Amino acid sequence: MLPFCVVARQVIAKSNPTTQAARSAAFKRAKSLDNGVSFSWLEQTWNKDALAETRISDTDLLLLKKLGFKSIRLPVAFEYYENEHIADERIFSHIDNIVKQCGLYGFKLIIDYHNGNFNENNFPVETKTIINLWLKLAKRYKKVSDDDLFFEIYNEPPHMDPQVWKDAASDIIAEIRKIDLNRTLIVGASNYNSIYELSRSVPLADDNIIYTFHFYEPFLFTHQGAEWIGDQESTVGVPFPYNAEKFPIINPKAKNTDGEKNYNEYPIDGNEQSVKDKLQIVKKWGDKYNVPLLCGEYGVYNKYADQDSRCRYISTVRQTLKKLNIPGLLWDYNGNFSIFNGEPSIADLPDCMKAAIGYANGK
Repeated sequence: MLPFCVVARQVIAKSNPTTQAARSAAFKRAKSLDNGVSFSWLEQTWNKDALAETRISDTDLLLLKKLGFKSIRLPVAFEYYENEHIADERIFSHIDNIVKQCGLYGFKLIIDYHNGNFNENNFPVETKTIINLWLKLAKRYKKVSDDDLFFEIYNEPPHMDPQVWKDAASDIIAEIRKIDLNRTLIVGASNYNSIYELSRSVPLADDNIIYTFHFYEPFLFTHQGAEWIGDQESTVGVPFPYNAEKFPIINPKAKNTDGEKNYNEYPIDGNEQSVKDKLQIVKKWGDKYNVPLLCGEYGVYNKYADQDSRCRYISTVRQTLKKLNIPGLLWDYNGNFSIFNGEPSIADLPDCMKAAIGYANGK
């Protein structure tokens, strides 16, 4: 027998079918999010001064506009701030300012629930925590245009039974809809917004949803030397695409980890065709169900990857997404995945990166 909550959702879905107009709106709005970038600031739980800083200035928005960016994703560590007993108003006042700035400069904005603690064991309590936050935001921003502001209900649900996350996502969406019927919501799959998990899933009942995924493959290249990943990504100097003469010897620390497996597969995985083949997986899923897609994150950790390789990778992913008609957002603007060599500015944007993001061609 199905749980009552699942049966209830099915009954609601059948008795209150969403309209084709909602699906059309979601497709149109998804397209408007292309050429986007995340601002890694309010998700920085390690930065104790984050709330005392103002990271998004008029100068930043003017620069992004000049470079052709159209959308901004704002990840916020809502649950962390709540656990630290920081008043909502301190967080929301920052978001208020960003909503206003994006309106003034013509950027679409995604508010993203980042760094939560959702997992297979605590999901009943965590779902309520997530819902409570979204109810506050839905009420606060209900009057902001549905074409300009988007809610990403949860960033990178971890590896778990995918049905657990799907049921939780359905509950979160249902509660938001009690306040805001027309806001386009952004939802990813479990296993950290995996393209593979998404491609095995069935869309939710709500038609006004954009399905997001994160793309960092091949991981051996994009996350080389990333300290927070651990020993598996300790091998550095990995070029893109694979070049036998420049390919480094594996770091001994990576032996007997997933990093060793990724290292051994890189001669096959580390090329443009592999990137295209993997993105085609999620494109086929979107076409099968006729739902809009969004690559919510792609990029390269810039501490160890060489500049030309980073440019080639960004260009490959960006051009492939465009050919597949999937909007994409870079991670991130001025953090350790930044496309700039230094502080964000035209002067600190390498020529190869200008070409990679389409700026050199005036696009």
